[in-house]
Amino acid sequence: MSARRLRSEDYNDYSSTEGSPDSSPPEGLSSFSSPSSYQRFGETDGTTWFQTLIHLLKGNIGTGLLGLPLAVKNAGIVMGPISLFVIGIIAVHCMHILVKCAHHFCNKHQKPFVDYGDTVMHGLEASPSAWLRTHSIWGRHIVGFFLILTQLGFCCVYFVFLADNLKQVVSAANATTSNCNGNETMVLEPTMDSRLYILSLLPFVVLLVFIQNLKFLSIFSMLANLAMICSLIMIYQYIVRGIPDPSSLTLVAQWKTYPLFFGTAVFAFEGIGVILPLENKMKNPQQFPTILYVGMGLVTTLYITLGALGYLRFGGDIKPSITLNLPNCWLYQSVKLLYSFGIFFTYALQFYVPAEIIIPVAVSQVPERWALWTNLFLRTCLVCATCLLAILIPRLDIVISLVGSVSSSALALIIPPLLDISTYYSEGMHPATLAKDVVISLLGFIGFVVGTYEALLELIVPTVSNTTSA
Repeated sequence: MSARRLRSEDYNDYSSTEGSPDSSPPEGLSSFSSPSSYQRFGETDGTTWFQTLIHLLKGNIGTGLLGLPLAVKNAGIVMGPISLFVIGIIAVHCMHILVKCAHHFCNKHQKPFVDYGDTVMHGLEASPSAWLRTHSIWGRHIVGFFLILTQLGFCCVYFVFLADNLKQVVSAANATTSNCNGNETMVLEPTMDSRLYILSLLPFVVLLVFIQNLKFLSIFSMLANLAMICSLIMIYQYIVRGIPDPSSLTLVAQWKTYPLFFGTAVFAFEGIGVILPLENKMKNPQQFPTILYVGMGLVTTLYITLGALGYLRFGGDIKPSITLNLPNCWLYQSVKLLYSFGIFFTYALQFYVPAEIIIPVAVSQVPERWALWTNLFLRTCLVCATCLLAILIPRLDIVISLVGSVSSSALALIIPPLLDISTYYSEGMHPATLAKDVVISLLGFIGFVVGTYEALLELIVPTVSNTTSA
């Protein structure tokens, strides 16, 4: 069969891929579509089920995971894990909706593949509203806008995360020992402000994004993944030892802090942009439904356990990233450095999305002799923009909550149910399905509004209980 692959084998968050069958179909059908509607054909040199599972886990595990213990604190030790479980179910269901609608339009328009933006555009074309059909192209633009916003938001989070962890390691360097019995890192030496750390990282990040060959970056990406896995193992083995009496912890937190939990949780679960590209580049895409549910089940379990155990271990002293609570010894200082190493190179992968959307359009408007310089200039400007935003909002917990509330909730919770309605309403929908979609989208919109408001309010007038520093 012939196929146009992803822009990179190593990047899986946003791509447009196509495949056209020229041989007999493989056995089985994707469980996301009915046998009469659409049949997926795999690529002969596509990814295996294990490779796809690894990519799925990679696309959902990042800095948001380390902020979940503080998120559980904002919801309560009982309400937090329950809410994470519910949000996980809703997030996976919305991924299911996106794949189902994509298959529907592939069959309807005889296309081998449609991406997230195309799916929303075709969904508006199928809407019973004449105005939406006329302005269907805005569906693609809206998805592109939120993808840019989300990915640049991730990059801002990475700047703050790197600065906080580097600041803590440097501050405690003179007193770091081999004794890991302490409860947390103590800042023993005065050091420069975290904003200066963010600024000092800027030249290195700019040089990093100048590397546009993602196959070359894949070597560092693999090393980064190994470093992050080792870090998580060491974090888990520390927090499960010596958990104090949890009787003093809040079971259900005040409603005012719950929107901050929502933003952080949605930020952590926002991996919906990875779904369609991964499904399309599989050798046997009929296995994807199982991979989706198994992979996201593992992700949800990881989120709930680390969030709950982290809050149980450190209680009210939990910081925006659990790495900032680790003891002042070389073993756990290395955890911070290893995870920071992984996040540094992950910046280039997350940056690839907005760069591929914005830069080609701008470069096409200039003479060819200026194309390379325009490319590098725009990359520098985008990195500087994320650095500036990180300097303006240096609190890691607020940056994560704000990005999750503003953009992640739109892509993961609001748009998919509305897409389901616009796609199938004219063909007839069961009232229960319609009500379910409306409720999910409404909950996402409420979280979007309230979460953004509370995050901005917390940024302007921080509360004592949530004010944290490295």
